[in-house]
Amino acid sequence: MDKTFLLIAGVAGFIGVGFGAFGAHGLRGRLTPEMLAVFETGVRYQMYHAFAILAVALALARGDGSLVRIAGWLFTAGIVLFSGSLYLLALTGVTILGAITPLGGLAFLAGWGCLIVVALR
Repeated sequence: MDKTFLLIAGVAGFIGVGFGAFGAHGLRGRLTPEMLAVFETGVRYQMYHAFAILAVALALARGDGSLVRIAGWLFTAGIVLFSGSLYLLALTGVTILGAITPLGGLAFLAGWGCLIVVALR
């Protein structure tokens, strides 16, 4: 198993669970319902992609190659850009941060596209 992606998946999952609890218990009443929903979207996508990175680690153990590794880095970048920008947007209210979010979404899509290509080979 690829230790780098196993570590990234573990850290992303750990932070996702922590942020989920923080959002549910620490931010309720402090954020508007709309901004709390934005924060929760960041958590949800982070957790989805923590599992995707775990799958990358497992696939690399089978020797599935460079496109799988690229997918892992794209998922990691997606978490940072997509989820990270949503967390900052919700916590700070700085709306320009929303301009970063689609870049993270594109990274997620590209990662999934890499896995599709691997599956079709």
